[in-house]
Amino acid sequence: MVIKVYIATSSGSTSIKKQQQDVMGFLAVNKIAYEECDIAANETNRKWMRENIPQESQPAVGNPLPPQIFNEIKYCGNYEAFFDAREDNAVYAFLGLTAPPGSKEAEALLKKAAQQQQ
Repeated sequence: MVIKVYIATSSGSTSIKKQQQDVMGFLAVNKIAYEECDIAANETNRKWMRENIPQESQPAVGNPLPPQIFNEIKYCGNYEAFFDAREDNAVYAFLGLTAPPGSKEAEALLKKAAQQQQ
């Protein structure tokens, strides 16, 4: 499974650029395989991204802005959802991946399972 991050390489927005760098930097540091899909230079990527974001995750006005994150074709979320998952040590779950042994997320899952068995 490859995580796909839909980005805009020619975005004029500093905020969007920082968000894109934040997502891809996190994935790279944690050795999570990902693919950049540029929506600014590739109309097919832009169209696919817009068509595959669920209706309930679409903005009320306008088009969804990058970065948008998918696990292959399954929508994971936008930057805000990624940020929340990172703050909650739940990025692997957010991405639909198994947390590696020894990670904070894996330890939290083990602790939760142990509490449920009691």
